[in-house]
Amino acid sequence: MSVPEREEPIDVTADMLAPRPDERIDFEQGMRYAPPATLALIAVLVSVFTWQVATGALANRAAIIAAGALVRDRVLAGEWWRLASAMVLHGSAEHLLGNCIALYIVGMACEHALGSARMLALYAASGIAGSLASMLSGPGPSVGASGAIFGLMAAVIVVLVRFRDVYHVRDKRIALVLAGWAAYVLLTGLADPMIDNAAHLGGLAAGALAGLLAQPCVRPKIVASQ
Repeated sequence: MSVPEREEPIDVTADMLAPRPDERIDFEQGMRYAPPATLALIAVLVSVFTWQVATGALANRAAIIAAGALVRDRVLAGEWWRLASAMVLHGSAEHLLGNCIALYIVGMACEHALGSARMLALYAASGIAGSLASMLSGPGPSVGASGAIFGLMAAVIVVLVRFRDVYHVRDKRIALVLAGWAAYVLLTGLADPMIDNAAHLGGLAAGALAGLLAQPCVRPKIVASQ
């Protein structure tokens, strides 16, 4: 038996969207459990948090602001870089851990569907959108990657709904788990003023828009010859 060969991803085209339930492509097929772009993002977040701990950036409000937290007055004064820097900062080890777990799950699916480059671009765009929404809703300071993560999640859900005649999702509970996680975070944010729901909603909106516009990569079945 020859060694199976994996074909390169192909873009979805209009003629592939006709309802053909028996020919739908298994969405999870070929999904990597060590997605490089997602793991690289997690490595960046962990490295930055290590720097925060080492430099005392978690000591107090002034320290986290000096480290690059999002503060509306500072941004309006010209420190636009804070829209991006706040995305890689976290307020505690628990905050970092929760975001890294969520990023691994939704990042793996999004990177599989859109490819590494587009997933990274979407992550950055959703994070910036979340920062802008956060800045408009309150003075800050605010930190965290959850706005960007919400964007990835929204994009995956929208892509799977748009291309439901192309993709077959083996475990239908995936969407419920993602929706449940998002609802939990948003509801927790209503009860805890320290949670920045505006950033979550801003990232969610950006990700949903990207999902409506994106043409995902479809990975064909691996063909083996004897």
